[in-house]
Amino acid sequence: MTCNGCVATVKDQLLKIPFITAAMVQLTPPQASLRMQKHIPIKEIQQALLEAGSYKITEADTGMYNYKIKRLEAPSWFTTYRPVLTIAAYLLGITLLIEIPDAFHTDRWMANFMAGFFLVFSFFKLLNLDGFAESYATYDVIAKKLYMWGYMYAFIELGLGISYLLRWNPLITNTITFIIMNISLAGVLQSVLGKKKIQCACLGAVFNLPMSTVTIIEDAIMIGMSFVMLFMML
Repeated sequence: MTCNGCVATVKDQLLKIPFITAAMVQLTPPQASLRMQKHIPIKEIQQALLEAGSYKITEADTGMYNYKIKRLEAPSWFTTYRPVLTIAAYLLGITLLIEIPDAFHTDRWMANFMAGFFLVFSFFKLLNLDGFAESYATYDVIAKKLYMWGYMYAFIELGLGISYLLRWNPLITNTITFIIMNISLAGVLQSVLGKKKIQCACLGAVFNLPMSTVTIIEDAIMIGMSFVMLFMML
């Protein structure tokens, strides 16, 4: 591998192999750590990688046989998605409290909620920007072709959060949000419908959240809010 684009390609290809549930790929040194539901011969992994390019994989000195078999109970749905659910509840509570002193204004509440959403989610992405870009390139329709889009996307979210907070040009802010979130949703839908078991990059590389319908709902809510706010401006 020669670049982060190679890393993303290799990781995406490894995760397509049946019974591989997780893959950690790094450029320096060029190596991969895999988690499997059952042992997969190195020849099968090599064959799969050849479909992605001229990559060659060999066992590390410790080999793939130095492992312990242990049955683990799958975490509950709530345990898995606790981080994103907690953040959503936190933002919902704060933005509703802001409306208590005055009469409830739907457009103001939605603007505050979206400001909080983008600021918090961009914060987690910026904690490990390289890790986010690597994960994002495995499923986003643009990041797959343009690796730098992952880096740009985190700052676009930050900019949108600030724009909603300052109420800067609502027409442009909501239009950009509507377009960006629809593009993001396209990649999420492809992954979920294709039943790919990959990590969702919505909270960057800080939390290990699997891609699921929760991610679809998250993007759909933001698309819906931006559309409603655009409609209210007409």
